[in-house]
Amino acid sequence: MHYSVLLQAAPSSNGFLQIAMFGAIFVVFYFFMIRPQQKKQKDQRTFSDSLKKGDEVVTIGGMHGRIMEVDKDTVTLEVDRGMKLRFDKSAISLEFSKKKSS
Repeated sequence: MHYSVLLQAAPSSNGFLQIAMFGAIFVVFYFFMIRPQQKKQKDQRTFSDSLKKGDEVVTIGGMHGRIMEVDKDTVTLEVDRGMKLRFDKSAISLEFSKKKSS
């Protein structure tokens, strides 16, 4: 019965140390999770804004095609002679013509 008193943790006397640890966790979380995601979103937005007629692209679904028309939020791809499909700009994953040359 008297052993339960000995097993209790000692009270923490330094609250500043706990706050510093939470701050350090937040800083690590920011630099390894939030910041790279923001950079990735910025790069994707820049890529979507730089699409132009004639670029060969690949969609996120794997569809290959050449851009025939670019609107504000959509692009029209020619996937075969005379076959045109309209996609959202966010559905374009990469420019294939740049990938082929490198």
